[in-house]
Amino acid sequence: MAVSPEQSLAEFIWQTRYRDADAQPPESGLDDSWKRVAHAVAAIEREAALWAERFLHILRSLRFLPGGRIVAGAGTLHRVTLCNCFVMGLIGDSIEGIFESLKEGALTMQEGGGVGYDFSTLRPRGARARATGMVASGPVSFMRVWDAMCATVLSTGARRGAMMATLRCDHPDIEEFIDAKRQADCLQHFNISVLISDAFMDAVARDAPWPLVFPVEELREEGGEHVKRAWSGKPLPVACAIQRTVRARDLWQRLCDSAYDCAEPGVLFIDRINAMNNLGYCENLSATNPCAEEPLPPFGACNLGSLNLPAFVLEPFTPRAHFDDQGIAEATRLAVRFLDNVTEISRFPLLRQREQAHRSRRIGLGITGLADALAMLGLHYGDEAARIAAARLMCRIRDAAYTASVELARERGAFPAFDREHYAARPFIQRLPPAVRAAIERDGIRNSHLLAIAPAGTISLLAGNVSSGIEPLFGTEAVRRVRDGQGGWRNFRVSDYAYAAWRARPDAQPRFSAPFAEGIVSAQHQLLMQAALQPYVDGAIAKTVRLASDAVRGSVPEILESAYDLGLKGCTIFRDASRAAVIRESPASSAEREAEHGKHCCDLERESD
Repeated sequence: MAVSPEQSLAEFIWQTRYRDADAQPPESGLDDSWKRVAHAVAAIEREAALWAERFLHILRSLRFLPGGRIVAGAGTLHRVTLCNCFVMGLIGDSIEGIFESLKEGALTMQEGGGVGYDFSTLRPRGARARATGMVASGPVSFMRVWDAMCATVLSTGARRGAMMATLRCDHPDIEEFIDAKRQADCLQHFNISVLISDAFMDAVARDAPWPLVFPVEELREEGGEHVKRAWSGKPLPVACAIQRTVRARDLWQRLCDSAYDCAEPGVLFIDRINAMNNLGYCENLSATNPCAEEPLPPFGACNLGSLNLPAFVLEPFTPRAHFDDQGIAEATRLAVRFLDNVTEISRFPLLRQREQAHRSRRIGLGITGLADALAMLGLHYGDEAARIAAARLMCRIRDAAYTASVELARERGAFPAFDREHYAARPFIQRLPPAVRAAIERDGIRNSHLLAIAPAGTISLLAGNVSSGIEPLFGTEAVRRVRDGQGGWRNFRVSDYAYAAWRARPDAQPRFSAPFAEGIVSAQHQLLMQAALQPYVDGAIAKTVRLASDAVRGSVPEILESAYDLGLKGCTIFRDASRAAVIRESPASSAEREAEHGKHCCDLERESD
């Protein structure tokens, strides 16, 4: 296995994904890119030079890592969006509607955005259209059309297209959807997730029958039993024809078996997502961006960025190690302003995307390097003390972010969809500190949503291979397999950031070796960490529960049910060796070993950051 010795992976990532080679003169190093980004984002400020310097400081210090679309596109002449992710409009159940949605997705991906779609609006396979009498081929058949389009539009370069497909758990084609990625070469550009309702989880618990339904008004046949259901794209519950009935536990087991065998599909607890949505009073959510950290309305967009937690650990690997609370608060305030500016300067492939983005001014500030930061504090990811420390940190970031957004509202005005009474009544807002709630009611708030934890895989490599997002450490040393932009691959030997820093210390203390212990953190401990952070995140968290290759099949239903019971918004499982592609492997491995650790992580092949 050839490993590139001549340049670091961070430099390669910058060269192939983020460097503006068309600049005059061309960018010669990462610092040139940071200067470009800082000045572009500060350009709308009255004191542009002052804010550019402030932004540049948090970029140079690697305290704040903007989403990859921002780093690659801000300040360039390229016709690209700075938003990482979009949810597209609802797909009309007609040839015209389907191919208009396909075109909109192609235009969005062409400008660099990942896309998510809810395919629940499409008639099930075999159903006849009321107007034409034509027999439908079903959602999965049209997903293949999208997959081919994505492969064609983004057939070159170091980045591949990323798409998310969702389908309701009561759609008549749900079984075909669950099994759709069992073939290794099928729907390669899609992540897929099932929209799981509270009613379905209750039916599973009771071992009850589960009707599969579709709106009557969309079908030619009107006979048979009907039920009222809220449905994607419908403002009020509609009459739905029961196509057939299955046993809820059988459907659940089918989903779990597919997740065990091929890491697909994930689950999205859609009723919880909508109940916790800050804009639940004026929008309904049924899809997410490709990595699932952003549930978004039709044509919704979000620009992303992450606080790099290892950069905030003071006196690491000593008994005095602690987070720089003041530094975190200041970086959070700057990052909120930075991302709000990005909404102003970004291109949007579609007018409706621009309108939706400016209506809510959603941003997605998250964290990366959590496991490394915990190790630098002497904490093991699976310990309760680590969860307590992480939750306290996320609480501070939440409060700083909301305070910063209120300050921006005083200066620039609240987001247009802000309704003082209804917004204040939303569950997440109700949990904010009284002083922050009072400030929102008095002054409004600039951004409807502020927080989302993305996988941050590629930008974490740019920061020296810090641990991605909130994932645990998967190994201290490895070989990363990366696309090179010319259709080939390059292998790089890398060390985990915190592990390398600890090994380099002349006073390295043995007690700090515990956080670097090899082996997969238990599924329950991974869920508990996500559950510790979710109360402080108004969006969602992209986190994949990684299992060893010999994990028992029966563990999957327990994991997904535990995720539901813990209050998570979704869950994805990845079992080692359940995918054929290899992007990371241990140097000691005698064969290429799968270590992609999950579909929603949006790996180096299919990036969203």
